[in-house]
Amino acid sequence: MELIDNDIRQWDANDVKEQFGDNLMLLPSNDNIKELQTILRDKNTSRSDFKFYADRLIRLVIEESLNKLPFTDCEVITPTGALYKGLKYGSGNCGVSIVRSGEAMEQGLRDCCRSIRIGKILVESDNDTHEAHVVYAKFPEDIARRQVLLMYPIMSTGNTVKQAVNVLTQHGVKEECIILSNLFCTPAAAQAVVDYVPKMKILTSELHPVAPNHFGQKYFGTD
Repeated sequence: MELIDNDIRQWDANDVKEQFGDNLMLLPSNDNIKELQTILRDKNTSRSDFKFYADRLIRLVIEESLNKLPFTDCEVITPTGALYKGLKYGSGNCGVSIVRSGEAMEQGLRDCCRSIRIGKILVESDNDTHEAHVVYAKFPEDIARRQVLLMYPIMSTGNTVKQAVNVLTQHGVKEECIILSNLFCTPAAAQAVVDYVPKMKILTSELHPVAPNHFGQKYFGTD
């Protein structure tokens, strides 16, 4: 399938798998999610409404991202004394947000995993070359042994995410142990990142050639 930057098709799971492989996944779509995406793209949405509905979409993406983590079987005893066979996370997990827009997703992760540790990466673009480079990174000391949820809501080119992944792998994190939690992604960015880190899982709510790049400013009230 030829990838066209201005292609505004409605991507389904089969299209995504054919174009990008198994590690790029779309949040299962429905009318509720489409409404959230519409509100966040509407230039007339107030800042308070924007943050409210962004948090709702973030929570959905985070919940589905957590579902991609490895689980192991376990057994517990219920208050009535019965044996219940269930599941638990297979290993330690942590979040890493790409500053600043990725910080919008931190509370959603904490709401789902109350004691989870969260690291940060700051990536800036050179004013002349527009190349992305990392200027700050702070992680849990044992991050190399953890599953990492990398949080970045808007992916237009993929350059920032690629630099963030470079830092994580330099700290010993395996590509296959990283899940990118994303709200909006262009097909070109998805292709760039999939080609660069093919073993990393990516979950996004929407593939569209026009990314809502106002997200961070609107969410934090700096627009």
